[in-house]
Amino acid sequence: MSGEKGSSVEINIQGSAPSIAEDDKKKSAEISLPCKGWIFRVADFYKEDTKRVFFPLKVGLAVLLVSLITLFQAPYQLFGDSSIWSIVTVVMIFEYNVGATLNRGLNRALGSMIAVGLAIAISEIAVRSGHIAEPMLIGTAIFLVAMITSLMKLWPPLVPYEYGFRVTLFTFCLIIVSGYRTESAIKFSVDRIYSIVIGTIIAVLVNVLVCPVWAGELLHKELVSSFNIVADSLEECVRKYLEEDDGRPSYLKFRDEPAAYLKTRVALSSPEKIESLAISAKWEPPHGRFSHVIYPWSEYVKVGEVLRCCACEVIALHGVLHAEIQAPYSVRTTFRKEILEAATYAIEVVRVLGKDISDMQQSFKGCHLAMVHTSTKRLQKAIENHIYLLIISSKQDQQISQTSLSDLDELSEQPCHRIYSWLSRDNLDPQMETLESNATMSVTTFASLLIQLIARLDHLVDAVDKLSEMAKFKPEALKEEKIP
Repeated sequence: MSGEKGSSVEINIQGSAPSIAEDDKKKSAEISLPCKGWIFRVADFYKEDTKRVFFPLKVGLAVLLVSLITLFQAPYQLFGDSSIWSIVTVVMIFEYNVGATLNRGLNRALGSMIAVGLAIAISEIAVRSGHIAEPMLIGTAIFLVAMITSLMKLWPPLVPYEYGFRVTLFTFCLIIVSGYRTESAIKFSVDRIYSIVIGTIIAVLVNVLVCPVWAGELLHKELVSSFNIVADSLEECVRKYLEEDDGRPSYLKFRDEPAAYLKTRVALSSPEKIESLAISAKWEPPHGRFSHVIYPWSEYVKVGEVLRCCACEVIALHGVLHAEIQAPYSVRTTFRKEILEAATYAIEVVRVLGKDISDMQQSFKGCHLAMVHTSTKRLQKAIENHIYLLIISSKQDQQISQTSLSDLDELSEQPCHRIYSWLSRDNLDPQMETLESNATMSVTTFASLLIQLIARLDHLVDAVDKLSEMAKFKPEALKEEKIP
């Protein structure tokens, strides 16, 4: 019996061991799958812009170079403990693009200089006023400087310099408080200025010389990409709206939002990105294709604002596309030719404008606008004719329904037909008429929104033309015909 027990125990152990191993494998697989997904997402993020890989390398190089001031004995004896401010400066001002780095670096340097000047002047006045009045003057000065800097950075024109005001307040308080307890306030201030200047120079040089990322280029590409996104979204919306109906409800048919629509929503909800890039680009020196000393970066923001108005109309068109009450396919085909013609020309205008900005050239857009306006007039005429015919047909249907109801009333009076119970159409007719009118208004709403979008294209063309003139885009080269 002992042998049987031993064998039974041995069999149970052998049977349980693989199950435990399989459970461990499943748990490890469940843990590894999220890690693999995260790694793939990170890889895709850096594949979108390969320069993102160089950014952490540039930060590491800049911090290493500025740390040499502390690591080597000769520069450390010159600056002392103040050399740590060079490292702090690099960490605080180093940004992804050159313009943002220059913006923060100059704000930090200028704010520190103003703070040092104020701190030295107030310290001298406080020392000469006596031991009793000195702390009172220093406390009053700290309160006033904090109040004034906080007040100025809230003023809208000075919001881009908010970092400079923050540095001014911090440096002023640090110098004036430390100078009250020590006798080396002036030396501490000068060493701090030198350290900040050295850190700023190293950060700017590394960012400019090692695989530079210009805010102007990013702004230019972002605006061109927004034009392409709006054109793709409009094209996809019109195509889906006019395609043949398969009988499913619209909220099931278009349950998965298309990628172009999602990109349009992202472009519509992030105007701050273009504005921040425009502010950073103003600090950059002339470079590449942007060789003018004073480049009209603010016009990029204005073009982006007009383009967002057009994107709002595209979002509204997608709203009609995803609505639960839709016009029948037979009704939508009534406007098929006019909608396709107007949408095609509108998409072409948007793409031409985006290409002009991308190539930095001025093209003649009169022919495109003329075709858009002609197709819009045809679409408006089709809407007017359809509404007129709809009113006539609705009146005829009402007369037919009244005659049929009178016939049914006469038949219901006969005994042989009283066994049937007919539903009252007095309650059904208002609901049916409402649904039919809403379905008809769906297609007219879609066409009206398309017309409104086309009307906004004139403002978009004007904004792009103004940008082309101020940025001095080259005129489009005329194609010369070869004479045999």
